[in-house]
Parts: sequence; C-alpha cells; structure tokens
Amino acid sequence: MKTGVLLVNLGTPSAPTSAAVKAFLSQFLHDYRVVDLPRSLWCPLLHGIILPFRSPKVAKLYQSIWWPEGSPLMVVSRRQQAALQKALQDEGIDVPVALGMSYGEPSIASAWQQLKEQGVDRVIVLPLYPQYSVSTTASVFDSWARLMKKERLVPALRFVHNYHDFSGYIGALADSVRAHWQEHGRGDLLLLSYHGIPKRFENQGDPYGQQCHRTSELLAEELGLEPHQWRTTFQSRFGREEWLKPYTDETMKALPKEGVKKLDVICPAFSADCLETLEEIAEQNQELFIKAGGEQYRYIPALNDNPAHIRMLVDLVCRELV
Repeated sequence: MKTGVLLVNLGTPSAPTSAAVKAFLSQFLHDYRVVDLPRSLWCPLLHGIILPFRSPKVAKLYQSIWWPEGSPLMVVSRRQQAALQKALQDEGIDVPVALGMSYGEPSIASAWQQLKEQGVDRVIVLPLYPQYSVSTTASVFDSWARLMKKERLVPALRFVHNYHDFSGYIGALADSVRAHWQEHGRGDLLLLSYHGIPKRFENQGDPYGQQCHRTSELLAEELGLEPHQWRTTFQSRFGREEWLKPYTDETMKALPKEGVKKLDVICPAFSADCLETLEEIAEQNQELFIKAGGEQYRYIPALNDNPAHIRMLVDLVCRELV
C-alpha cells in the first residue's frame, strides 16, 4: 500500500479583512464540536450578533500580526509541510505529505484529493494538536469521516489521537525553552498557557485538561524545575460559562503581587504561532502583566518549523508506518 500523510491544523482567514474573518468564523462556529448549543438558539445569536460585531474586531487583530507572506499560521504550516516532506525523503521514506485545514483553505478534502492523485491508499491523519480535545482532534475525525462517505474505496487509516506525552515532543519543547533562556536569560516563572475549553467538556469526558497538565509536568521534569518555578493556565475563553482554570489573563494580573516580576510564557498546545499566541499572549497578556507591576515579559515562540519539531513529526509518522 502507498501511504500518505495528512497534516491538519485549525485554519485561518484568507485575508485580514472583516469579510474573510466573517466567513472563517462562520464555518468555525457552526461546528457542533466547537459550540454544541441547539442550533435554534445558536444560529440566530451567531448571525445576528456575534459575526456582525466580532468580525471587524477580530480582523483588526489579524492585521496587527499578519506577515508579508500571509497569515502566520498558514505560512508556518506550509513550512512544516515542506520540511516534513524533505526530512522523510532524506531518510528514504517515500510518503507524500499534504496539508489540510479544518476550516478555510486548503481544506481537508483538497488535501485528500492531492494524496489520492498520487496513488495513496493508506493515510496517516496527523492533527497538529498535541493534546486531544473534542473541539479540535475529534472535529478533524468528523471531517475525515464525512469525506469518506463519498468514497467507493476507503483508504486504510491511521489516526494520531494525541502526542501530549511523546518524548520527542517534550524534548523539543525543552530544547526551545533552554535556547530561549540561553539567549534572553531566565525569568522568575515559566508559565505554560494552553487554549482553554469549557469546563463542561471535561466533565463530559474530554481528557484535554488532564493531558495539558501532564505535558506541563513532563516538561518541568525535563527542565529540572521545582513546583514553584512553573505554572499551568488556560487562555482564549469565549462566552459566559466556566472554562478550564486558572485563566491566563487573570493570572497575569495576580503574578506581580506574588513577587513574579520577570515572566517567561510558552504555549505548548499550539504547534504553530497564530493569533492566539502572537496577539493574545505576546501582546494582550504582556500588557496585563506589565500594568499589574511586572517588569519583564518574554513569549517563547511555538515550535513552528524548527528542526527538533520536524524531527518529532518524522518520528510520529514512522511510528504509524509500522
């Protein structure tokens, strides 16, 4: 059988404009895995209030972090795809790599079409979410399942459920932190901020929060940190219901009062830098920390396409080839 790899990430608007952001948010927020409210309640709220008012605001945020080459998430994802393809070829592994996004373009359907045209009949679906969540990883599986309903000959499937405790992933994170400390110095605390999910999801069986905490524990152990030298928080909450705690933004306001004046922040749940890291963490939360009395704030970039991250992805692929 000829195997192909399908890398999947969340997606991004095609441009930093209100229209493009509205189209992206509409697709994203229509996903029942993301918002599971009854559609009779949610759709009028989404189309009548959220999209008209939120899209222009989010577009301005995207404009503040947009790169000359395009959306940071898309630029980095393309680099990851090319780097993984080259790394596999360098090891003599003939496995084509395609990139698909859960929302926006390139779609998962277009990525599958690319693989199909290359004769692939066995697919390794690799969602670039280290920690499993119903709102991310399960959504990728849903998209793949819907796509396969149209196929007469369904390819064999290997689906990477998560890699939150994979040694290569923890090692890559640790290398990134050490390199940052060596170049910029070390703060009083290492804060690990993960994208949040509603607390209700966890109560219903989503292991995301547990896996985030496990990632933090393993990274702290790899770095030789004591309990008081690191902390886990959750960011990007939306709506009024309770999400996983502690909240990143509230922690930022409290840390200086606890004596933390120099802070290092890393976002282990993000495989590529995007709006939530470059704007929310590197800008918004830095402002909160400094206003609260902090003196030095440094964001440690996502693993992106650095060699250790690509090496880890190669190892994940090779594990699934067995």
